[in-house]
Amino acid sequence: MTKGPFVAMAAATAALGAALGAFAVQLDALGHGQYVDSVATFSVLMFVTSALVVVTWVRDGRPQSN
Repeated sequence: MTKGPFVAMAAATAALGAALGAFAVQLDALGHGQYVDSVATFSVLMFVTSALVVVTWVRDGRPQSN
């Protein structure tokens, strides 16, 4: 498999994680504390997903044994 789908998916999920993290900080600053935990949790989930995509990309690049 080519690098394209892995790079695009990892970058998109990392960007979403960063955007959600910034949104969680803004929510906290505006006093909407009841939503901060949910948004922050989803942000971390996006970063973990991005890391797992990178691990899959690395493992896909290794030679296959039959």
